[in-house]
Amino acid sequence: MKITFMGAGSTAFARNVFGDCMLTESLRDSVFALYDIDAARIEESRVILEAMRDTLGAKATIQCFVGVEQRKKALEGADFVINAIQVGGYDPCTVIDFEIPKKYGLQQTIGDTLGIGGIMRALRTIPVMEDFARDMAEVCPDAWLLNYTNPMAMLSGYMQRYMPVKTIGLCHSVQVCVKELLNGLGMEEYIDGHRELIAGINHMAWLLEIKDKNGRDLYPEIRSRVDGYLADPDSKDKVRMEYIKHFGYYCTESSEHNAEYNPFYIKSKYPELIQRYNIPLDEYPRRCIHQIEAWKEEYQKLRENGVREHERSREYASRIMESIVENIPYQIGGNVLNKDHLISNLPQEACVEVPCLIKGSGIHPCHVGALPVQCAAMNMTNINVQLLTIEAARTRKKEHIYQAAMLDPHTAAELDVDSIKRMVDELIAAHGDYLPRYH
Repeated sequence: MKITFMGAGSTAFARNVFGDCMLTESLRDSVFALYDIDAARIEESRVILEAMRDTLGAKATIQCFVGVEQRKKALEGADFVINAIQVGGYDPCTVIDFEIPKKYGLQQTIGDTLGIGGIMRALRTIPVMEDFARDMAEVCPDAWLLNYTNPMAMLSGYMQRYMPVKTIGLCHSVQVCVKELLNGLGMEEYIDGHRELIAGINHMAWLLEIKDKNGRDLYPEIRSRVDGYLADPDSKDKVRMEYIKHFGYYCTESSEHNAEYNPFYIKSKYPELIQRYNIPLDEYPRRCIHQIEAWKEEYQKLRENGVREHERSREYASRIMESIVENIPYQIGGNVLNKDHLISNLPQEACVEVPCLIKGSGIHPCHVGALPVQCAAMNMTNINVQLLTIEAARTRKKEHIYQAAMLDPHTAAELDVDSIKRMVDELIAAHGDYLPRYH
């Protein structure tokens, strides 16, 4: 068994995924191939993973591959490929994605999924993933690509529509959705044994059903508590609670993310909304700086004190691989193409997040049917941007980048068309060789 990790310089995440594998009987003695373009960071990953292997008593073989010239060798013969790359990193590309829009009066919180930040991140990442896919088609054509990189729907959707590799998009938010909601509303006693149905698009999949272990619908009680939650000035999840109030349903990803997926909450003419809804502007750049510094400190402690015991995490990756290898049925929330209208009132070209059954024969998305019309309408405001960004990546036509930005709900609510086009032009120029040439 060979598992290749693309972007293995992301040591903390690689540690979680491979640590989970080392605790899984059918995966623990696999070949773990680490690939990155940064030799120093991949060396850190190697040191940590070898120490973890020894701590856990696994017999995995850990191999390192650095740079484009070694990429095909890293992929050769892989059974599974995990993608967790960040093209352009925090500096320069994330900085560019935030600082240039600010000049035009456009503020963001995360900028990795939608909005102008999500558009630019997709456009610089898709060409790299195309190269991965071409190599996979040649040297590991039967491998599954497990994509963790954002913007999830744009990247996974592109791969599923245009690349000859089996791709599933994976996100953490589905696993924690119900727990965050019930904890936030003081309903923790209903977490164990609850039943749920979640479907929509990545980061805006809707909690369509939530029942306790006896099958009782919890939404009436949830809705009765929303106003009290919103009245508390210290509450942090207000955007998603507002979704319940105005659209009837909770969604998967956090309020700091969802604050920028719509035209309602980040508005220069209404600056008081930022405080009212506790919206953390520039949250992702702050996170990046903190994570970089925190990892330096953690790495030094690990070198000095050794690797502690690892507990299997909530990540889907090891469970998907275990399910396929051992033919053990397992359900996930996965990002797949909306073929045959899994969600009947969203377009077939969209990448949707729906329940998927995993077993020895692969990954099998489940039919959901129609979303509530208001939920589908909210999803469509995001899908429009996703499909146009994918079209821009496919055709290399700048006009589709303009159109994606013009139809982005937050961008369109803040800027006029001429400003949007100037901003896009400036972002393209600032990204330089991180983007292909657009005409």
